[in-house]
Amino acid sequence: MTLTLLEGAVLVFVVGCALGAALLKDTLAAVMAFAAYSLGVSVLWLILQAPDVGLTEAAVGAGIMTVLFLLALSNTSSPDVDRLLEPVRWRTVALVGGFALLIGVTVPALPAIGDPGSAVAGGEVTQYYLENAYAETEVRNAVTAVLAAYRGFDTLGEGVVVFAAVVVALSVLRREVVA
Repeated sequence: MTLTLLEGAVLVFVVGCALGAALLKDTLAAVMAFAAYSLGVSVLWLILQAPDVGLTEAAVGAGIMTVLFLLALSNTSSPDVDRLLEPVRWRTVALVGGFALLIGVTVPALPAIGDPGSAVAGGEVTQYYLENAYAETEVRNAVTAVLAAYRGFDTLGEGVVVFAAVVVALSVLRREVVA
């Protein structure tokens, strides 16, 4: 699998933002790095031709989560200056770096986008969805048919989890403002 210049640039951007979010001592800067990371991941999903996942990542990760983090920051006290100068724990950096390297080694084993010989493209389930999605759901887009009809309860469950997280976060933030 070869990376295009755009894919490589976005991947470097995402890894840089992830490292920034993990290593920055300034909380506001870490939240901004996390928001940029999430936006970069949503662009990667668009490049990988999964616009539904990309839009969800942009809305939830870069949108809702960033707003909730900023609200939480505005309702908490600022950290001590001494804490900002804490040394980096190199054992943790090595562990996370090793894990990222282990995941990165598996990337070349992924099939090319749209490869008709890949296990997913030639699988029984994929063929079933492609052959029967319109007849069973009357939805023209196979991805939408899978998400809305075949996996409707799963999609509904994800929506309930996001809604519950927002309600709980807002109720916690409201208690802090009132107190």
